[in-house]
Amino acid sequence: MPAGEYVHLLYLFNLLWQPFFDESADWVDWLVVVGVVVLFVPIYVLAHHPDPRFKRIALAATIALGTVATMFNIGASVLFVYAIANVAWVDRRRVVWWQAGLTGLCGLLVLVSPVPWPFRLYGILPSVVFIWVIGWLVTADARRHDEAQRLRIDNVRIEQLATADERERIARDLHDLVGQSLTGLVVKAQLVQSLLPSDPDTATAQAADLETSARDALAQVRAAIDGLGQVSLVDEVDTAARTLGAAGVDLSADVTAAGQPGPLVERILALALREATTNVVRHARASRCTVTLDRVTDQWVLVVVDDGVGGGTEEGNGLRGMRERVLAVGGVVHRDVTNGTRLTVEVPA
Repeated sequence: MPAGEYVHLLYLFNLLWQPFFDESADWVDWLVVVGVVVLFVPIYVLAHHPDPRFKRIALAATIALGTVATMFNIGASVLFVYAIANVAWVDRRRVVWWQAGLTGLCGLLVLVSPVPWPFRLYGILPSVVFIWVIGWLVTADARRHDEAQRLRIDNVRIEQLATADERERIARDLHDLVGQSLTGLVVKAQLVQSLLPSDPDTATAQAADLETSARDALAQVRAAIDGLGQVSLVDEVDTAARTLGAAGVDLSADVTAAGQPGPLVERILALALREATTNVVRHARASRCTVTLDRVTDQWVLVVVDDGVGGGTEEGNGLRGMRERVLAVGGVVHRDVTNGTRLTVEVPA
């Protein structure tokens, strides 16, 4: 129990009024005060136990002790104030009923108490008032505590969702980045091997280009992990031209005539272009590929067409990741494989 909660035990001084001002009080009245304090302090500590079962036991014990003690010391009615404070944490949906019940109990004790009038009324009336005041205050505090706890839980859930979303983003980006980069490296490595016996000079130049491509791929992977990488469409077209060229595919591209998309749209379109051209190298067996970017009213439309063999309707992780990324900004992806492959990506401007 927090040390600050012990300060509320000061309200037990209410037990002192009757033996202090009653001229007929003797050592028995003072013994009642000591006995109530000794019995109530462990009950008060139990009421702060986190287990609701112990709170209920403490509530019942507080009411029982208050009922018996008030018959001998009208100031012991203060125990009912402690009881209502405990109710706010145990059964807050029915706090008003508990307040009414304890108020009725106080009224009954006023009638049967041996304390002379009007002193019995003066002794119990403040407790009745505080039963209602403390009940409302503690209930409001309990509700704020619950709301704060729910907020903490929601924040943890949001953090978990954000972490999962970031992992998915990195997975998609790594697939797109590493997929095309490694495909390009493999194609260039094969080209170097084929040229080395017959044309060492060209093979050397291709090997140097292979090193440059590998360094670019490493930088792109680091940028994807950091989440800070901005992909350029123009740079992506240049990379696609080198990769497709090494695979024997002629690329015709125009991505600047319609203007310049915003950074977010450009990144999405550039990664889509990367995935599309990677699939051309891997699966299309094409000889020609065309890339165009147009602005149609409030949409940017990227079209990638190849004259390859087309393919089935089943899509791999790369295309699924592309669709998720485009869908996240309200765009759509269309794929037609009836005559070669035509991939159309539409993203709101």
